[in-house]
Amino acid sequence: MNYNKKNIEELNRLSIEQYKTVKKLPIYLVLDNIRSKYNVGSIFRTADAFRIEKIFLCGITPCPPDREIEKTALGATKSVDWQYLSDTLSCAKLLKDQMVFLLAVEQTFNSTSIINLPFNLPLPIAIILGHEIKGVDDKILEMVNIAVEIPQWGTKHSLNVSVAAGITMWEVVKRNIDTVESK
Repeated sequence: MNYNKKNIEELNRLSIEQYKTVKKLPIYLVLDNIRSKYNVGSIFRTADAFRIEKIFLCGITPCPPDREIEKTALGATKSVDWQYLSDTLSCAKLLKDQMVFLLAVEQTFNSTSIINLPFNLPLPIAIILGHEIKGVDDKILEMVNIAVEIPQWGTKHSLNVSVAAGITMWEVVKRNIDTVESK
């Protein structure tokens, strides 16, 4: 078996201009008061990889342009569409009014394990990720269609929000892989 690494040209990556013109997967990310600029940048980078439609940066979530965001985004702030809204609850209501399915990543008494995330989730879908300490706001949790929890078996009770974002994006994308690969 040959496991030689591909070079940059062999990866066939889109340019930013090409990326802007291709159809995106109808997945939105809602960042509810994320504090860390590095987390925001990492989420942008993963959103680019999965060709996510748009990121909503809400509340205290920092926005581009910012050197610390760019350190982890590696240019994804230029490819992924984003919008700032001062209030996450208003963002969630706006999306819900547009018939977007709301999925919160949160540890609640009624969360669904991401292992058991249904394969028939409707699109478009918004993945809501909360503050690194406080999580997703309780008023938003009252509005969501589903809350999912990522199982953990170690001594810590949480994952870094950018890691949780990546895991959740992948789980949603793989359930819609036919939609992604036909683009």
